[in-house]
Amino acid sequence: MEHLQLAPIKAVRGTVTLPGSKSISNRTLLLAGLCAGETLIRDVLESDDTLRMIEALRALGVRVDDAGPRALRVHGAGGAFPVKKAGLFLGNAGTAFRPLTAVLALCAGEYQLSGVPRMHERPIGDLVDALRQLGAHIDYRGNTNYPPLHIHAGTLNVVAEVSVKGNVSSQFLTGLLLALPLLGRRITVRVTGELISKPYIEITLNTLQRFGVNIERDGWSAFTIPAGARYASPGEIYVEGDASSASYFIAAGAISGLTGGGPVSVQGVGRNSIQGDVRFTHFIERMGAQVTMGENTIEATASDAAKQKGKLTAIDADCIDIPDAAMTLAVAALFADGTSTLNNIGSWRVKETDRISAMAIELKKLGATVEEGADYLKITPPHPSRLTPHAVIDTYDDHRMAMCFSLAALGGVAVRINDPNCVAKTFPEYFKELALLAAPVIAIDGPSASGKGTVAQRVAEVLGYHYMDSGALYRILGLACVRAGVDMDNAADVIGKLSKIIIIFESNRIILDGEDVAEAIREEPISTAASRVSIHPEVRALLLERQRAFRMSPGLVADGRDMGSVVFPQSALKIYLTASAEARAERRYKQLIGKGLTASMTALLQDIRLRDQRDTERLAAPLRQSPDAVEVDTTYLTIEQSVARVLEIYSQ
Repeated sequence: MEHLQLAPIKAVRGTVTLPGSKSISNRTLLLAGLCAGETLIRDVLESDDTLRMIEALRALGVRVDDAGPRALRVHGAGGAFPVKKAGLFLGNAGTAFRPLTAVLALCAGEYQLSGVPRMHERPIGDLVDALRQLGAHIDYRGNTNYPPLHIHAGTLNVVAEVSVKGNVSSQFLTGLLLALPLLGRRITVRVTGELISKPYIEITLNTLQRFGVNIERDGWSAFTIPAGARYASPGEIYVEGDASSASYFIAAGAISGLTGGGPVSVQGVGRNSIQGDVRFTHFIERMGAQVTMGENTIEATASDAAKQKGKLTAIDADCIDIPDAAMTLAVAALFADGTSTLNNIGSWRVKETDRISAMAIELKKLGATVEEGADYLKITPPHPSRLTPHAVIDTYDDHRMAMCFSLAALGGVAVRINDPNCVAKTFPEYFKELALLAAPVIAIDGPSASGKGTVAQRVAEVLGYHYMDSGALYRILGLACVRAGVDMDNAADVIGKLSKIIIIFESNRIILDGEDVAEAIREEPISTAASRVSIHPEVRALLLERQRAFRMSPGLVADGRDMGSVVFPQSALKIYLTASAEARAERRYKQLIGKGLTASMTALLQDIRLRDQRDTERLAAPLRQSPDAVEVDTTYLTIEQSVARVLEIYSQ
């Protein structure tokens, strides 16, 4: 896509499972390629940057196999890449280019490293200078101190210490720390100047430790690789969710919470994260977010004070430890009550684009007043806190620019994001996940006659959400098959019919191909037909896709057996409606009598109990309460009271 048009987002709510961390993924891939033995890497990020690293490893003779969803099996080279001459194209992946430069400089081969034009504008001279102290032979093929590079084989110097500047990019130090264990001898890396982005070095040290290399350190000024250090495969290793990507959703929860939205929860990163960008939570809390952290989750909304004020609080922040996540603070500042200042962000100048300049330009498009310095930004939101209603945001081939500025849609802005595909660098599914948060799902499940259909429908009406009756979908398909004379024992014929029908849920009506069939699908022969079509796994799989397609903005209330467990496992809210068998039989009795039909309480009670047993014991989608579902016992509640209870829980 050349651009993506985001309509104003009224609110966001729900849960996002984060992709793997780019920083951890590429460090892990490289060390798995260097160590002896096989390493199974799970939850590895699937993105442009990791693809560049994988391509490079394969080009260097390392076997990398797919091992299932988000999993790779790397057959390590035992400290020496088999291929001694190669040309590597590394795109704009700094987490691949800098460490590979350091490693290949110590590998006695002939290598040429290049990237996209922006990569050739990102400095690498400090790393090359450090490697030359070791005797590495590296030529600049373009401008001095910048890629592309030509690495020559040569004899390395035996030195006890090497120095590297720390004030441009922490990736230079990371590259050295990842490469030097290959020498097998004691050597110290001394950092000159202020080391920026220290948390990224923590990631490097942690990853090294997991591969058997423990670095001795003197604060942030010196790091010593012990003699005899060797990489050893951990066997199996998991990659944390990306904390930088978490920042967009945490901020979205806080911003949306100001006007009744939220909370938003991210899964894959939590209080024990090894990533520095998890400290973003401290800054957004200062701005007025209410943040709850678990072992592997972070949830955010607006605090009560922020909700009362209707704004976040302006912040003066030292962002040296969260260089990537700090960009999210810049957009969050649009929703603050005054001028926010982001300090110590000089490293932005040498990222995927000059982010300080780019941020200033794009924030002004939204009506903000921005002061740009060498290593700071001052952002004053529009007065009186009204953003420009329409904005076209340029992204500069920078994934974080695209993701950050999508949050402006929460301020009632129609945002056009140019070149949205740039998010593939770290989070290819970002805009899809944001869209799903903007269309939250309330999943309502429960036993037969618990009132879930009526309650779900009325909750949807109150909220202005879409409504879907999962059970009705099977009945509708059964009805369509009966009317068309389809052989319901033939899965292919049933699937063929399913592909042609159009289903709409509209108030009390269920529309099949333009006809209201709400009453017709309740007839006993159609119930039997629904059971027959539902036994086919292929049919259930396609109906699952059809069910998920009902999820649309501003939200969906879905009732049915496996809504919260299978169809929408990341629902904003899961409700399990229940009631005693006697209460449910009485409701069914009154319903039938009200329609002028004869009924027996004894027979209805027996039928309810038999159905409960059948539903809980069946193999396909058995009746189960999801562990994270809120139980609402409606035995002594009216429909109105049940609806009010669900709405109360949803608003909490």
